[in-house]
Amino acid sequence: MTNILDVALSPAKLWLCALMCAGVLVGGLSPAKAGEFSADLVMRRDNAATQAGRLWVRDGRVRIETPELPNAFFLVDASKPSAYFVRPAMHVYMDARQSSRLTRLFVPVDPDDPCRCWQAMAQLAGIAVQGDWRCERMGTETIGGRTTVVFRASSGSDQNYLGWIDPERKFPLRIKTEEGATITLENIRDEVQPASSFELPPDLRKFNPEGLIEQIKQSDVWVNEPKNDGSSRP
Repeated sequence: MTNILDVALSPAKLWLCALMCAGVLVGGLSPAKAGEFSADLVMRRDNAATQAGRLWVRDGRVRIETPELPNAFFLVDASKPSAYFVRPAMHVYMDARQSSRLTRLFVPVDPDDPCRCWQAMAQLAGIAVQGDWRCERMGTETIGGRTTVVFRASSGSDQNYLGWIDPERKFPLRIKTEEGATITLENIRDEVQPASSFELPPDLRKFNPEGLIEQIKQSDVWVNEPKNDGSSRP
């Protein structure tokens, strides 16, 4: 998939957005009604619909499963923020980084300014394009019987997309990319979610690809190219 969230964010703004993401979830709404739900993710492109995955939401944390990555899942916590890719069978987890744009798009947001959280999640993924995100309110639209607020969002890389935000759930119900693909939450079920589904299993260890590369560099497998000091002759 084409990455559509490219953005840079200062550490101060990152923490500000993290606090905001956590705060927007405390609105006096009952958790089972507004803070906890599950849904299918459906992608549509050129009149063809495909299953993009499923998600579960509880108090600002999101669990995402996709058909491309069976026996694995993503855990996102917008209040920290953090995003992990979890492989239980292998007893490992790792930073999600840019492995899925779903972890950057489908997160709790401020219904009045969703760009701040989208920008923070893009920064967390390591996408460092200069410029702040901007969101322009385009009006309202009904999706699945619910009134949503429509925003046109643009990033520092001049990429644009549309987002339909459910102001009660404080969550995107639909995203449309500039390429014309849409990802929509369907079959939404407002129901209590078990806390254990949003926690890392205790027997997992964190896999660090950078650390593995450093270990390889210290071994005989890694061979640096010889420097040309100009003294060699043909």
